[in-house]
Amino acid sequence: MPTAPVIRSDAPGSFPWSVFHERHPELVRQVLDALPYGPAQRAAVERLLVESTTGVLEPPGESVHDRERWLAWGGDLWGRPWGEAPFLWAENWFYHRLLDATGWFRPGAWRGIDPFGPFKAAELAGPAVDDELAALEPLGDRPRRQREEALLASALWGNRADLSFKMTATGDDGAASDLVVDDGALFWTELERARGGRVCVVADNAGRELLPDLVLIDHLLTEGLAAEVVLYVKPRPYFVSDATTADLLATVERLRAAPSPRAAAVGRRLWRALGTGGLAVRTHAFFCAPLTFHELPAELRAEFAGAALTVFKGDLNYRRLVGDRLWPPTTPFADVVEHFPSSVAVLRTLKSEVVVGVEPAVLARLDGTGAGWRTGGRYAVVQVHRRPAGR
Repeated sequence: MPTAPVIRSDAPGSFPWSVFHERHPELVRQVLDALPYGPAQRAAVERLLVESTTGVLEPPGESVHDRERWLAWGGDLWGRPWGEAPFLWAENWFYHRLLDATGWFRPGAWRGIDPFGPFKAAELAGPAVDDELAALEPLGDRPRRQREEALLASALWGNRADLSFKMTATGDDGAASDLVVDDGALFWTELERARGGRVCVVADNAGRELLPDLVLIDHLLTEGLAAEVVLYVKPRPYFVSDATTADLLATVERLRAAPSPRAAAVGRRLWRALGTGGLAVRTHAFFCAPLTFHELPAELRAEFAGAALTVFKGDLNYRRLVGDRLWPPTTPFADVVEHFPSSVAVLRTLKSEVVVGVEPAVLARLDGTGAGWRTGGRYAVVQVHRRPAGR
């Protein structure tokens, strides 16, 4: 397998540097404003922010959850500046420490309280969700091919409000020029080829991003493209809005209670599917580990190996699948995902630097814009790799 430099956050002005020095301070402010944490939790969060921007990686103390694992995962990183650690690893450690600081792991009143819960709840309860779900009404009467194109586009673009069900229901997704790689037709071809098999979906964000994912899953089940869908969620709050089981249940309930009859019907079917096993929900500690999918534990590898197709949603899963490295963008997608034990499909808006599988002409056009096309969330990829039989 080819290799490339691991992305780090030690270059001032770079995108990874801005995550720690601009995004995280704002996130900390929002977290401390959203919940009435006590002085101990607030002081711990503030200490984490100072350490992660100006200090060194302090090894986990005796009371830190999963201490032994993190000591091993950190290796020789402990005592070095945060920016010298791999970006993906350092982000994971930041969010683990944030949960620890707010009391998520510790005995007491704040144990198990999601620090990002108010953000998720507000988004899911917002009126924009009803508007988007109402767009399922005309979409349901369109030919199957048009419905599938709209469902895929909506799942791809997630919470881009101007690229929701409402807009895609017109049959014109309005975003063709923003697709850096478009394997959309191959996505449906792979599902047809493996019709009636098990499809795994590795979830990304909760709320308005999970809603279209669930509508897509409902379509796979009702059309017989999958006999079973296994949805993998995070075992605990992670990277602000990543979906947990609690988020999944809240989202299905939001569908069931929607004013839109079609949306409500989707919610009822998904609720039944959860009860009968047609839609299985699974999680694993690995999904909150600072590791890429190259390092899948044996039990997860065995689960994915039996899938007809594994669908990865979002930017973080993309980074973990291909490796968070400075790949030449023209590196073939197949070369960096052949390690995975099933055929894969990726639905991802670009919010970080890593990207592969880009045609040279497309790369030249995007680089010529002078804009940060890899990190701004405007552009996206739909990429599919069919794993050869017997491998």
